[in-house]
Amino acid sequence: MSAQERLTDSLYGLGWGVVKKLPEPVAVRLGRSIADLAWKQRGKGVLRLESNYARVVPDASPERLAELSRAGMRSYLRYWMESFRLPAWSKERIRGGFDPKDLHHLTEGLAAGKGVILALPHMANWDLAGAWVTTKLETPFTTVAERLKPETLYDRFVAYREGLGMEVLPHSGGTAFGTLARRLREGGLVCLVAERDLSSSGVEVRFFGEATRIPAGPALLAQQTGALLLPVTLWYDDSPVMQGRVHPPVEVPETGTRAEKTSVMAQALADAFATGIADHPEDWHMLQRLWLKDLEPRPSDGART
Repeated sequence: MSAQERLTDSLYGLGWGVVKKLPEPVAVRLGRSIADLAWKQRGKGVLRLESNYARVVPDASPERLAELSRAGMRSYLRYWMESFRLPAWSKERIRGGFDPKDLHHLTEGLAAGKGVILALPHMANWDLAGAWVTTKLETPFTTVAERLKPETLYDRFVAYREGLGMEVLPHSGGTAFGTLARRLREGGLVCLVAERDLSSSGVEVRFFGEATRIPAGPALLAQQTGALLLPVTLWYDDSPVMQGRVHPPVEVPETGTRAEKTSVMAQALADAFATGIADHPEDWHMLQRLWLKDLEPRPSDGART
């Protein structure tokens, strides 16, 4: 393990060990202070966040984008402060910490017994929404976690999410897909973060007018198992309670090849995500490159000369 990896692991360990013991008002102030400091430093993450927001709010002035990125960093640090503290929250606090709209799409889907896939973008606090599902709805679910470096950090995240009642599978291609399919055929619930997949297996979609790729997994699982595919978006307001919406189901097209059906469903998923993100851009925590145009190789200085 490199020195940088050891430092990263230690900082996350410090967060889960110390922040969860802080009184909630102190944790809130700490998160906001860290967010404002990071925003003022104008690092790569903040600049990328502003660049992404410029796609979401194309008519925004530079001043508006700066305001959005500051709010976005505060929202992002709220996510981390909550996540570090979630293991210490009571069941009552978790049950009262989330207020999803149109929940009937999920409850009716579960009652039908054919399995449900919830697909979400990186908005607000996915972990809190998951803890609410396992606590308030008393419904276990399965998800997938990307393998992080160092391995000890990945283990921390797995232990954290399993402690909230989730079954966590490593992102390992067909093995994870097969397990998810079995859970769905058994009438279970699968939750996947699904607006960024820049690998060769991602499905190209139009997102805020430009091309990007999102995971094919949610659409393929729905086709293969008959499970209901539901987009979900999340956001914060001025209260301690996170808000959310379960969008109408993404239907499997009646005709077309598997690839054609997957493309149509992926676009419908992206459109649902875009609706939620456009309404609450500051709660979309995308500090990485997303659009294919941003990934195109740039000519070297010598080539330009």
